[in-house]
Amino acid sequence: MISRKASIKRNTKETRISVSVTLDGHGKTHVRTGINFLDHLIVSFGKHSMMDLKVDAKSNDNITHHLIEDTAITMGQTIDKALGSRGKITRFGYASVPMDESLAEASIDLVRRPFWKLGLDIKQSKIEDMTSEDLEHFFQSLLQNLSCCVHLDVKYGDNDHHKAEAAIKSLAVALRNASALDKRQKNVPSTKGSM
Repeated sequence: MISRKASIKRNTKETRISVSVTLDGHGKTHVRTGINFLDHLIVSFGKHSMMDLKVDAKSNDNITHHLIEDTAITMGQTIDKALGSRGKITRFGYASVPMDESLAEASIDLVRRPFWKLGLDIKQSKIEDMTSEDLEHFFQSLLQNLSCCVHLDVKYGDNDHHKAEAAIKSLAVALRNASALDKRQKNVPSTKGSM
């Protein structure tokens, strides 16, 4: 069985980020960003994608936006790296996940034609210790750096915390399904012969 693991360190004047991923893991997570709600979302992402995920993020300039953005960029790039050639995978994944009164849906194609569409439907200016603007940017930066096609949409809901949590969980489950190895696939799952 191929080893689908990757680690990336991103060090800038603004942040120091370290991310390690094992795609075929058990959902074990170690997350430390200093932002409680961000930690909560990343732990949920690791748990429900069933990847082992380690994220250590520190700010050098004490600007929260930079820390959130760089964490998402590094997570996306590390998952992309762990996917390798993307050979022998299922390729497509879909998940509809409820969180109490909220419902989110994610559709993913792990082809290397980056496109993302995001609709979180956040109404409040802040959720826990994150601004809504930074929350949206976290999702945007993560999706941009996965190097795939993703549609992630909160269909409805009243509680913004629930909407965000349903969104991250639906993305995690869709990614788990799309990245799963398919024993029937001999190479990359594409009529082009490449992803």
